[in-house]
Amino acid sequence: MDSLITAAAQALASGDPLGALNRVALRDDADALALRGIAMAQLGELSRARALVRAAARAFGPREPLARARCAVAEAEIAFASRDLAFPAATLRAAAAALDAGGDAVNAAHARMLDIRRLLLIGRLDEAARGLADLDPAALPPALRAIHRLAAAGIAMRRLHADAAAAALAEAGEAARHAGIAALVAEVSAADALLAAPAALLRDRVGERPVTLREVEMLQSSSALVVDALRYAVRVPHMAVPLARRPVLFALVQALAEAWPADVPRGLLLARTFRVRHADESHRARLRVEIGRLRALLRGIADIAATTRGYALVPQGDGGVLVLARPVDEPFAAVLALLSDGEAWSSSALALALGASQRSVQRALERLAETGKVAAFGRGRARRWVTPPMPGFATTLLLPPFLPAA
Repeated sequence: MDSLITAAAQALASGDPLGALNRVALRDDADALALRGIAMAQLGELSRARALVRAAARAFGPREPLARARCAVAEAEIAFASRDLAFPAATLRAAAAALDAGGDAVNAAHARMLDIRRLLLIGRLDEAARGLADLDPAALPPALRAIHRLAAAGIAMRRLHADAAAAALAEAGEAARHAGIAALVAEVSAADALLAAPAALLRDRVGERPVTLREVEMLQSSSALVVDALRYAVRVPHMAVPLARRPVLFALVQALAEAWPADVPRGLLLARTFRVRHADESHRARLRVEIGRLRALLRGIADIAATTRGYALVPQGDGGVLVLARPVDEPFAAVLALLSDGEAWSSSALALALGASQRSVQRALERLAETGKVAAFGRGRARRWVTPPMPGFATTLLLPPFLPAA
């Protein structure tokens, strides 16, 4: 390995792609192609980067399995950074095994972290958490340790564990500063800001105010009945009634909760739930049916009392009723509420849950994708939609490529 290749690799490992390109921009040997590809990825030229990394893998040939495995890992990271989640996970895992066998423990760990981040992107939080538990952050170099703790913070924030998220972000920040990679430090700072920002609007008898993730977590253990419009659920301590796939019932309970302790007139419930201007007897009959279904689902935590003019929510406990809503007005809030569970949804499943046409849901998803609020992976019938994980997926290529083993 010549000195220019080593210097370029060290520049990339420290987050200096321009420094790396200054050393290898005019070279076309396999090592230089790979380093140029990773440098282009760090600069955001992902299509060009992928072409260069693939060219490097071909140039290395079958006699250099370790170098080809590194190229596979680099290509996987480029794919995930561009949200192309069709890159085969089996290829990434095979590359990690080859790197382990070749004694490159750092890049093997990096490959496993990439697989964990892929699982986060597609909403498989339990699998991602198990993968993180298998990696000891203390044994990782600073850059990978920062990524490990960022992923842990993302899972904790999804699960409303604010203290765990804050601790993981503190560790990530320390590791990122130790690594000296500016983009990684910025990633941790953005996640810190997300944790401190309002996570929801809390509506109660007093009025409406923004609350942080930590306050939302505290509400989970309060004695109040919480109607959660972020996740389409009704919660009391140690129990939750999911209504993500029952949008009509959720619309009813939200309307009743926002009016509590007063009742809601039947006409207002009909207009809000069924979106009809002139209700007839069939609508009123359907309202009675849906109220009966909601009573059955809430049995043990709340009742719905009929009044002379409508219906009223009657919580079983003495903690009152609270409503959690999104912190900003969002025209596609119902779609985001379903996706906020962290799972991957098809457009057909969303349409079924919302009682809407699949085409209208697809249009909503396309609009949300344009603003970065949702992301898609897969194609055709296998296409699935998720919200970006919290915190975001670090798109800086951190692979310490082709450094000689210590």
